[in-house]
Amino acid sequence: MTAPDGLTGRVLEALGLSPSGIEVAGDGALPSAFRTTDLLAASQAALGAALRDLVGGTAPVRVDQRLASLWAARSIQPEGWALPPVWDPLAGDYATRGGGWIRLHTNAPHHRDAALRALGVAAERNAVAGAVADWDADALETAVVAEGGAAAAMRSAAEWAAHPQGAAVTAEPLVAFEGAAHPPPTLGPEARPLAGLKVLDLTRVLAGPVGTRALAGYGARVLRIDPPGFDEANVVPDVTLGKACARLDLATTEDRALFERRLAEADLLVHGYRPGALDGLGYGAETRAALNPALREVTLCAYGWTGPWTGRRGFDSLVQMSSGIAEAGMGWAGADRPTPLPVQALDHATGYLIAAAALKLLNGRARVARLSLARTAEQLKAHRQDDPGTLGTAPEPGDLASAQEYTAWGPARRLRPALEMDGIPMRWSRPAEPLGASAPDWPNAA
Repeated sequence: MTAPDGLTGRVLEALGLSPSGIEVAGDGALPSAFRTTDLLAASQAALGAALRDLVGGTAPVRVDQRLASLWAARSIQPEGWALPPVWDPLAGDYATRGGGWIRLHTNAPHHRDAALRALGVAAERNAVAGAVADWDADALETAVVAEGGAAAAMRSAAEWAAHPQGAAVTAEPLVAFEGAAHPPPTLGPEARPLAGLKVLDLTRVLAGPVGTRALAGYGARVLRIDPPGFDEANVVPDVTLGKACARLDLATTEDRALFERRLAEADLLVHGYRPGALDGLGYGAETRAALNPALREVTLCAYGWTGPWTGRRGFDSLVQMSSGIAEAGMGWAGADRPTPLPVQALDHATGYLIAAAALKLLNGRARVARLSLARTAEQLKAHRQDDPGTLGTAPEPGDLASAQEYTAWGPARRLRPALEMDGIPMRWSRPAEPLGASAPDWPNAA
């Protein structure tokens, strides 16, 4: 066991948490220019420390850094079935005019269509590559975003620091706490401290669902709401563990009324809408407060809460391109193309920080917590990795829980939790389920 290092200490400090009794175990690190494994372990340590503070305990918080790395790759191991591909065929990095690079994020159909409109080509990878080669990277990024798509030109860390958005997000705290705190709620039994807590989950790929999955692991009653027709099949079996997943159409009077009842009942709202997006649905901050004066909120965006890109769509892979991570990885690896982190570490680390921030809200820290992938990226970029790292992401039999998880897709096994606290196990009472599989009501307390 080792005590917290500088990175872990700074993450804990950002949340007002003590490093006392934090123990990190395990050897090896993911291959990366940055201390990716350490960031993943630190974020889970923050969750454990926040939970310990909430219950008033003194037990050590133990994190297995190898398992923390594996959870950031894939937590579920299907038995007799397979997960869909992670990426849409058109998604990825493309060379642009003048030696630049751009990443197109096309997993969502409307984002794919936006990129194709900007390029004026059919949905065929060679055609896309040929069209991209005629564009300047920054100009194409602007064009795709203007069409409602998601794209990011590759920038170096120095270029990002000089960019107005890079300068803005660097000045933000890792976790911003705002508003007058509500009185702490009644906790569940020691072994399930969040039992009975109602969490309304309005998040999508990937950080938000990771955070609410962690809360469900300690007993929270998590209700995820999605619109009709929406899916993210490539990650659903991984991130819906422990949750009830329902659909509501907020264009209909009946579903809006039901949504408002659930919002009024919730103890915690976790959402990843871009700034102002909930206002457009008719649920701005004043409306939410009127419906539920005691509501606590954790909210996430991609590029930060200040600066010119506050409303920009973004994902982990895009933030890596924008912020200099992919460019630094290219130099570190001696590669001829952008080299991202070996896992979606910004998403997963931010997810556990979301859960930790939620517990701080429950403990009376504030009413609202704000996080962003870009600010998590800055935390990682401050910690280069000297060791090249050799840890893989394929689990060994001993990494998996002994019991099967019976999902709608078939049986599977889940990784053992990376976070351990005596007397407070992380466990889930519901298997992963497809989006829309449940009625829009709170699951039973675990």
